[in-house]
Amino acid sequence: MRMSKKNWFGSVRKKLFRSSPPHKTIIVLTNNTITTRTSSARQSINNNGRTYFLSKEDMAAITIQSHFRGHLARRAYKALKSLVRLQAVVRGACVRRQARIALHCMHALARLQVTVRARQLLSKCNDSC
Repeated sequence: MRMSKKNWFGSVRKKLFRSSPPHKTIIVLTNNTITTRTSSARQSINNNGRTYFLSKEDMAAITIQSHFRGHLARRAYKALKSLVRLQAVVRGACVRRQARIALHCMHALARLQVTVRARQLLSKCNDSC
């Protein structure tokens, strides 16, 4: 069952604005580990000089961006896959045309060779007879 756009935006809005401003949940990313804190003041944790403070809104934005970028990547991959298939079809047609031309030329050379050999045989027969 699919949600309509209005319901989807409503649920996203509820998720974003559910927490009250004085007691925001802060997500701290430190060296690829996530720590969740609930406080009114942001406390700084410094581990090897890399500390990131992200609120729920920031995490929601990151999630939305990652899903959208994934969607764009899947769409680009699908277009690329169809383009590769189209290239294969075109190259196959080109190779078949080249093979047809090569066979036609070989057939013409074989006919020419038969004609030349026949003349040689006739000229030998006329000279000796």
